[in-house]
Amino acid sequence: MTLYDGELEHTYTVKELCIEENIMRRLEALGVNEGSHILFVNRKKRGALIIKVRGTRLALGKKIAQGIEVEEENK
Repeated sequence: MTLYDGELEHTYTVKELCIEENIMRRLEALGVNEGSHILFVNRKKRGALIIKVRGTRLALGKKIAQGIEVEEENK
């Protein structure tokens, strides 16, 4: 599933980044890479997502969030 399909307040593990190379490099520099744990914090009206990665909140656009393959962590 993609991060965009996720549910609020759930934690996910990144499986794969399927986005443009320059965006992928930027996300990796911010800590979003394979194996990272992501908390889905909020979804804005226009499709943007707010996530928490390694203690930092990030806003991702819909297109970027659809390019991040994740799997839900067991609680």
